[in-house]
Amino acid sequence: MDRSRPLAFLAAAALTLPGITALSSAARAADADLARNGGFEAGLDGWTCTAGMTVNSPVRSGSSALQATPAGTDNARCAQTVTVKPDSQYTLSGYVRGSYVYLGASGTGTTDVSTWTQSATTWQQLTTTFRTGPSTTRVTLYTHGWYGTGAYHADDISLVGPGVDAGQPPAAPTGLKTGTVTSSSVALSWSPVPGATSYAVYRDGAKGQTVSGTSATIGGLSPSTAYSFQVTAVNEAGESARSATVTATTTAGTGGGGTDLPAHALVGYLHASFANGSGYTRLADVPDSWDVIDLAFGEPTSVTSGDIRFDRCPATECPNIESDADFKAAIKAKQAAGKKVLISIGGQNGQVQLTTAAARDTFVTSVSKIIDEYGLDGLDIDFEGHSLSLNADDTDFKNPKTPVIVNLISALKTLKARYGHDFVLTMAPETFFVQLGYQYYGTGKWGGQDPRAGAYLPVIHAMRDDLTLLHVQDYNSGPIMGLDNQYHSMGGADFHIAMTDMLLTGFPVAGDPNNVFPPLRPDQVAIGMPASTNAGNGHVPPAEVTKTLDCLTKRTNCGSYATHGTWPALRGLMTWSINWDRYGGWEFQRTFDGYFG
Repeated sequence: MDRSRPLAFLAAAALTLPGITALSSAARAADADLARNGGFEAGLDGWTCTAGMTVNSPVRSGSSALQATPAGTDNARCAQTVTVKPDSQYTLSGYVRGSYVYLGASGTGTTDVSTWTQSATTWQQLTTTFRTGPSTTRVTLYTHGWYGTGAYHADDISLVGPGVDAGQPPAAPTGLKTGTVTSSSVALSWSPVPGATSYAVYRDGAKGQTVSGTSATIGGLSPSTAYSFQVTAVNEAGESARSATVTATTTAGTGGGGTDLPAHALVGYLHASFANGSGYTRLADVPDSWDVIDLAFGEPTSVTSGDIRFDRCPATECPNIESDADFKAAIKAKQAAGKKVLISIGGQNGQVQLTTAAARDTFVTSVSKIIDEYGLDGLDIDFEGHSLSLNADDTDFKNPKTPVIVNLISALKTLKARYGHDFVLTMAPETFFVQLGYQYYGTGKWGGQDPRAGAYLPVIHAMRDDLTLLHVQDYNSGPIMGLDNQYHSMGGADFHIAMTDMLLTGFPVAGDPNNVFPPLRPDQVAIGMPASTNAGNGHVPPAEVTKTLDCLTKRTNCGSYATHGTWPALRGLMTWSINWDRYGGWEFQRTFDGYFG
């Protein structure tokens, strides 16, 4: 065997090492970390997450990390798209904690890659590499968990490889002007900027929402208040200078009508068309503590007819029922005492689907007839079951497309216009149709979700300036994720606090930070609770009711959930039902009276 040849090869290799080292250094010098905000120090800036938030613990480095929680059919994917060079090598790396955590890249133009860990009890690094295709200029990085396995964490995500000259930030937008101004929102529009991929809106100097188009509606504002607005244009190179400032003053708040409600109101449903196990209660016998009385229920002649009828309880079921004349007299007496009496439409058995314009118009006509016949103060929308759902292409709660949603909004606006400022409009959706929208909205980006998820949000949003009260049914509900990204279940104050905090703080719909449902005013919100254990699942004893009110109005006695504010103007409580509270010795009423006096 010739032993000199390997020695000669090694010598030659040794002679070339400096050159190789120089080439490697030059290559590394040209590489850059292309991931934006990979340490999540700027919140979720640059990332789009279905169910993610930043937390301060645990973190691998810096002060923040990502926490995302899979649930149902959602694997809690967080992603961002970056600009890359074609036909180039890249290394994707990140640190994760949790069970079944994935890190990957798609749209590479060659073979998409991912790497994962089955279990990482401490921070574990995941790394993978890929080469871009000959014409690939954009790649999407992502991380996600697995269905039903709990929250995962990610931090220090990087994509190292050849950088791309991002060019210059765009010019500052021009033509900024205000559009429709209401008591709680201001519409803005501006001229497009060449090269801009998005726009950031500033309110009173603070950066708010980011939008892809050249208009935005800024919600969650206070009535009769002056605000200033600016806009910047954004591309991969950065953010432009701010535009010229425009100002707008919101209109005086109307409270959606019925502004003569007391500062804190007690709302209850009265079984007017049936007895249920609680027995029939005459309207005249309802104590003065009840400020809003919802007559339950007006129901349609068929699911899609829009023809609503209100039939009073038959004497065979309610032997102590009063006459129509006495019933109408009791309504007038309640109104003379400052109470509001409404017709509630829907309920568990009253499915209403306004699928056509004809059904919409019939709804308006038939509801108006009931209001006029009994001299009522307004309308409560208690659509449940399959009354509201979203079509697969209906993804923006601010611009709904689904006929049953669009037609309901149109009908409610028509009724409001017909009866004027004093028309009282309330809504009693289930948590599935409202707070679940924090995680899911309709069928979702990839389909497969329940189309009813969050389906009340476009109705509430469209009517927010005409809405007197929203009292979500915090009962008969499954666990719902709160703004702390933890699931909350019925049975204690924690559930009511977390659900109400979402309404008063606002929340990103389906986890999209660029699509935020604005907060409602506290005077528009009451908390829905069962009056007794007989009334429905989720009843809580008086001590838990008091704890709920203490936390939301005083920020004391909050337990483990930290609210995002304090709302002493919270309107009050709603219950199902007055009949069940009477059956239970008026416990719910006495708790309200004892707290608010």
